Amino acid sequence: MFDKEIEFSAHEDYFALKEDYPIPTKLNIPEWYKKLEHTMLNKTIKGCMPFLDTLTSGYLLKMPQDFHVRHNVDNKNEKGETFKDSFQTYGLCEYQQMLGAKFINLNSSIDTHSLRQLEGSPFVEKNKNLPFYKILNPWKIKTPKDYSCLFFPPLNNSDDRFSIIPAIVDTDNHPLEINFPIVINSDKYPTLETTIKKGTPYVQVIPFKRDSWKMILKPRKQKDIQNSKLFYGLKLLNIYKDKYWVKKSWK
Repeated sequence: MFDKEIEFSAHEDYFALKEDYPIPTKLNIPEWYKKLEHTMLNKTIKGCMPFLDTLTSGYLLKMPQDFHVRHNVDNKNEKGETFKDSFQTYGLCEYQQMLGAKFINLNSSIDTHSLRQLEGSPFVEKNKNLPFYKILNPWKIKTPKDYSCLFFPPLNNSDDRFSIIPAIVDTDNHPLEINFPIVINSDKYPTLETTIKKGTPYVQVIPFKRDSWKMILKPRKQKDIQNSKLFYGLKLLNIYKDKYWVKKSWK
């Protein structure tokens, strides 16, 4: 059986830098998870294969440069008028310095979505009614025919300061790079001054085949439910892993 291929391509000058390439998600397992022990007497989430799958499935995109954030912070313009900063970045990353003269849209590292584009959504309040900024991603993503990609913040391993707005893109057809609007986590940080470092993983990418589905609703007999509960009640350490889990391959 041949592996399906997902292709990440970037301008040759940027690609030659060999910096911040996309990586399989499994190469970014958090340290706290690695330190957990899972035994019969001390069962932890390290024995939960569904949780492990979230930490190892798909691929990660990394921040292409340092981003200095001043979110909901008082500032003054040249006229002395007070306004709220939402997001700022200082200096172009190396790939933008190289490409700025060649591609007019790469002379800035960010773009914006107006509040109107997300009016009424919970994202507006969470972002303190400030503009949504997009990270300009240098990588074009290509999947085989009939395959799309789901983009979302890294599952169970995301940065607590911000997150992208999740989306699905038909990457077998889409001809351009995909840029990612972000939301500042104002629930935790009502105001925030910080630097999101270059190389920080910020998007998890999972390709999937587009199939047509039909929902079916059906009752379950009490006997079937009881038998399932009895089976899972057995004192087995890795019952799901040993009997039901299917190992996935992400290279």
